[in-house]
Amino acid sequence: MRNQVVEEKFVEFYEKWVTQLDENLQLLLRASREQNLNEVEQQALVSRMTTHIKEYYTVKWALARKDVLVFYNPVWISTLESGYYWYTGWKPSSVFRLVESLKKKREVGPRLDDLTELQAKKIEELRLRIRLEEEKVDRDMERQQVTLADRKMMELSRLAARFRREGDSTSAGSKHVDGLVGIALTGLMNGLEKVMKTADCVRLKTMKGILDNLSSKQSIEFLAANFMFQLQLRQCGKKRDAIAKRA
Repeated sequence: MRNQVVEEKFVEFYEKWVTQLDENLQLLLRASREQNLNEVEQQALVSRMTTHIKEYYTVKWALARKDVLVFYNPVWISTLESGYYWYTGWKPSSVFRLVESLKKKREVGPRLDDLTELQAKKIEELRLRIRLEEEKVDRDMERQQVTLADRKMMELSRLAARFRREGDSTSAGSKHVDGLVGIALTGLMNGLEKVMKTADCVRLKTMKGILDNLSSKQSIEFLAANFMFQLQLRQCGKKRDAIAKRA
């Protein structure tokens, strides 16, 4: 059963976090147009944005300790956004596609058409490393799914259901089975939490790796494009869900 308190706390945090994300986007867009912004000011702005991103994961991890399943079936995002989710968040490889599109972009708006050959090479090397880490997370999740479908787990669940069906919930046998089911479920939840955190670490590593290979000005352009995509996806998803409810 979902932990309603955890869900409500994260929804409240997330709404405020997204509002701040929109405000940060406006700052980034203004900075990308500003010609007189010096290096120190640019770095301070990038640092402010990365702090905002890290705050999301700090709160997420703290609440996931209480109920990780809430984050595998999030109610705070639209069905469109959920289609882009990979183990409770965005897939790291998608960011490299964003970088590629920004390299080719020529119209007004955030772009990375001034990447050097060395920068492009380092980002490509990062992409290959991240792909391997994504595959490792996929394998970790496969192991959790195998555990869930394990014969012993299924047998325990069947026995527990039989005791409840027969109204025999106080016998020593019933309590023993419930205890074993509880231990098994705790192990499964811990495994899912580990997969989530590993995936989040790959996300953070991807973001840091890209920013480390960009100048402060380029980082502002990249972050602006990334935040813009997130917010546009959210707005579009909310509109689609609202239309679907009225239909």
